[in-house]
Amino acid sequence: MQESPLPDLDDVPEGHPRRQLILAVMCLCLVLIIASVSSLNVAIPTIVRELAPTSTQQLWILDSYALVFAGLLLFAGALGDRYGRKPALLVGLAIFGGASTAAAWSNSPEQVIAFRSVMGVGAALIMPATLSTIAVVFPPAERAKAIAVWAGFAGAGGAIGPLMSGLLLERFWWGSVFFIATPIVVLASIAIAAVVPNSRDTRRRPLDFVGALLSVIGLTGIVFGIIEGPENGWTAPLTIGGFVLGTLGLVGFVLWELRRSEPMLDPRLFLIPRFGLGSLTITAAFLSMFGMFFLMTLYLQFVVGYTALGAAVRLLPFSAVMIALAPRSPQLTAKFGTRRVVSAGFIIQATGFAVAQFLEPDSSYLVVVAAVVLMGSGMALLMPPTTNAIVTSLPPDKAGVASAVNDTTREVGGAVGIALMGTLMTSAYQSSLGSATDSLPPELAEVAKDSIGGAAQVASILGGPEAAGLLEKANEAYVSGMHTAYWVAVATGLVLAAVIGRFYPTDEQAHTIH
Repeated sequence: MQESPLPDLDDVPEGHPRRQLILAVMCLCLVLIIASVSSLNVAIPTIVRELAPTSTQQLWILDSYALVFAGLLLFAGALGDRYGRKPALLVGLAIFGGASTAAAWSNSPEQVIAFRSVMGVGAALIMPATLSTIAVVFPPAERAKAIAVWAGFAGAGGAIGPLMSGLLLERFWWGSVFFIATPIVVLASIAIAAVVPNSRDTRRRPLDFVGALLSVIGLTGIVFGIIEGPENGWTAPLTIGGFVLGTLGLVGFVLWELRRSEPMLDPRLFLIPRFGLGSLTITAAFLSMFGMFFLMTLYLQFVVGYTALGAAVRLLPFSAVMIALAPRSPQLTAKFGTRRVVSAGFIIQATGFAVAQFLEPDSSYLVVVAAVVLMGSGMALLMPPTTNAIVTSLPPDKAGVASAVNDTTREVGGAVGIALMGTLMTSAYQSSLGSATDSLPPELAEVAKDSIGGAAQVASILGGPEAAGLLEKANEAYVSGMHTAYWVAVATGLVLAAVIGRFYPTDEQAHTIH
């Protein structure tokens, strides 16, 4: 295994000779990880039919992966810095691929949840190593564009996952949504072994096990609370317990890291405007993006009536715009400055959510296209420069931890987005549905009030004019709830545009700390 002899990235103006191939392999790994977060939204109805999980088990089939993934990211990035990013990639792929293969042949909900958790361990090792490897192999003049390509595929992965699941479920058994990872893992592992150089922290800093434990407790507790909030209530003891434990863990992490001479992640780094505001930007952007995918997928399936595959295909313009526009973001940044480009990205993203306010149960698909193209364009503009700012704000030896911070903000933002927008939509849906279920038996009324999917289930039982009337009211209520949630995304985008425009340093003021 070839060790990178270069302690400072900026000393190598020519870069690695196979850097474009390495970038392609890293993007393949990235899409595999991101798509695994979103792919199960489409597969859950099939899994319910095959394995009969309870509602709580359904939640944890979806969220166990994200919980472990987010909790371990910081420590996994530190491991890659300490022992090498190439071994982190290979070990992470082996764990991820093995757990995915096992999950495909599970015969109980508990097994699926367990294997999804193990997949989160592998993903935590892989994702920071992809970005930090790109930072190593590309010279300074090309690094921003390479990171922009990476960011484009990171955003596109959210739409690619449901599409892959929909295609597989049309022809194969439910476990195929997991098994598809196996050949991709084998291909990526061979390519990494053949062409990716190893690199690591040349100073060989000692691992911070106490800090790692506290960060895992803190991030896991917070994400656990976010996941449990919509299901059990935000004031439920389990939800509050998660937030309290997470807060204590993060406070302990900050206090511990401030005392160490070689911290895993110095909390004072967040006072660097490019690092701190970049982290805030990624969190807010992914909050809106994951919330959009969650609600728009339900709208296209339950309100408009598309199949799972049909809904996934109709969200592909988001991915197409991300992949096409993100690599051009560095050119715009060089011309107009990071501050203006990121602010513009948030404004365009907010405009997309404003256009989504025109969606009704009988709206033309063109309204969906207009909304998601604007949302994707905004993400494509703001993600590359902020990702580049986070990674390049820290010394090259800490590239893994910087990448892990970037990735952690994505996961936390995504979890918050699904929980927040889902809760807002549900509250407005139940309020708007009003007395539409009063004539139903109590047990059916409760199911219909729970969600748009529940209303569709009740309608299939009722049949006739009564079913048609319930569906009409439920569709109107869902759209009303979606509008409420999307207004929050509009406000988030406009507030962040103002914050970045006011506080983000100009490119002349920004400096890299080495």
